[in-house]
Amino acid sequence: MKRFLILLPLLLLLAAGCRQEPSLPDENAVYYWRTEWRLDSMERAFLADYGVRRVFCRYFDVVMSDDSLPMPNATISFSEPPPTGVTLVPTVYMTENCMHARHEGLAKKLVERVLQMNETNDIRGVSELQIDCDYTERSRVRYYDFLSQVRQEAAAHGLRLSTTIRLHQLAMPEPPADYGVLMLYNTGDPRRFNERNPVLDFRDVMPYLRWLASYPLPMAAAYPVFLWRRNIHGVRIDHEVPAEEILRVKKAVEGQRPELRHTILTYHLDRENINRYKPNTYEAIYHH
Repeated sequence: MKRFLILLPLLLLLAAGCRQEPSLPDENAVYYWRTEWRLDSMERAFLADYGVRRVFCRYFDVVMSDDSLPMPNATISFSEPPPTGVTLVPTVYMTENCMHARHEGLAKKLVERVLQMNETNDIRGVSELQIDCDYTERSRVRYYDFLSQVRQEAAAHGLRLSTTIRLHQLAMPEPPADYGVLMLYNTGDPRRFNERNPVLDFRDVMPYLRWLASYPLPMAAAYPVFLWRRNIHGVRIDHEVPAEEILRVKKAVEGQRPELRHTILTYHLDRENINRYKPNTYEAIYHH
């Protein structure tokens, strides 16, 4: 017993040393998902008003060509530089079918293309690259191998790597990235003609919360502020998420994983989306 009492302070000290502090800072960010970089006065004001210092900017998509090879598509053009004090995070969206086969050299080509776009458009201060892919169990192994290669290539140029995490992917092993962004949108099935909102519905989020607390990858959170328009049997349906539903989901996921209140993103930067919600809603979403 005496030996245990002597060792107890040392054990407590070691336990405290092993306790990890949040690896992501308190930071407001936003996605930019258009094919031309051009901000109007309202969008610039949004970045300033809510202290948004990082913009996750979609540079291009990677899709399968008719020759069954992955090719860049819908590359963004830059009409102006980012505002002073705003850093871009180049983001590349990959269709899942690109990961059904191995493609030698793809990771190197992707990183080199991003670097070339930065140089051509005088985009400075970039310290991160993000890959977005709705991978499944079928494509996961190849996608993780691809991410490992991208991470190695990016690190050689001083870039860290992040990747998106969809709710259904929480049940899988974590990807080889420095951290993940939990995408809290597009949670429903857009093909279902019923009362649920496919953009975000608390009932669709709930079943996945059991994996959230123990998920081993550091995480940020992204929330929807967009409108999704679709046509079903000739009927136009507009889906936008009530502010109360976004904040209900935010409270639930932060309750399971307090780390998610640190780095917060919205999807995506656009005049219509800014006008969709009142300033107090954005203040609540971005509340740390």
